[in-house]
Amino acid sequence: MKIKEILTRECIVANLQSQSKDDVLKELATLLCRGHELSDEVVVQVLTEREKLGSTGIGNGVAIPHGKLSDIHQIITCFGRSLDGIAFDSQDGKPAHLFFVLLAPENAASIHLKALARLSRLLKDVNFRNRLIEAKTEDEIYHEIITEDDKF
Repeated sequence: MKIKEILTRECIVANLQSQSKDDVLKELATLLCRGHELSDEVVVQVLTEREKLGSTGIGNGVAIPHGKLSDIHQIITCFGRSLDGIAFDSQDGKPAHLFFVLLAPENAASIHLKALARLSRLLKDVNFRNRLIEAKTEDEIYHEIITEDDKF
């Protein structure tokens, strides 16, 4: 699975307005629901319930909130960036700057895990993370993500 199969340019925001974990989940849920017939409230609930199990802030300024929905038939994702950073209960205790939200169909555990693993693999590279932080526009961010993903 390639990230370009599940991420569109329209689902990227370069400057999140949120200042808290709850607000960033709401803002990203709204972004993700654009173009999909989904309820923002349902998506926020799914993401919030997952966060109660343990933070999806994986450290190094990265968070990958994720969950499963019965209302979708394929994986969907969005990306948001906060230059200031948002406290996200990350494993390293540092704010998160780069956020990928990933939603998978309820009965698709295998592809859900593969997509999470792919995102985690990409985001382990400090140079890639720095390029995402330094990108000026959503178009540049999208280009960086697709270019990096094509290396694998």
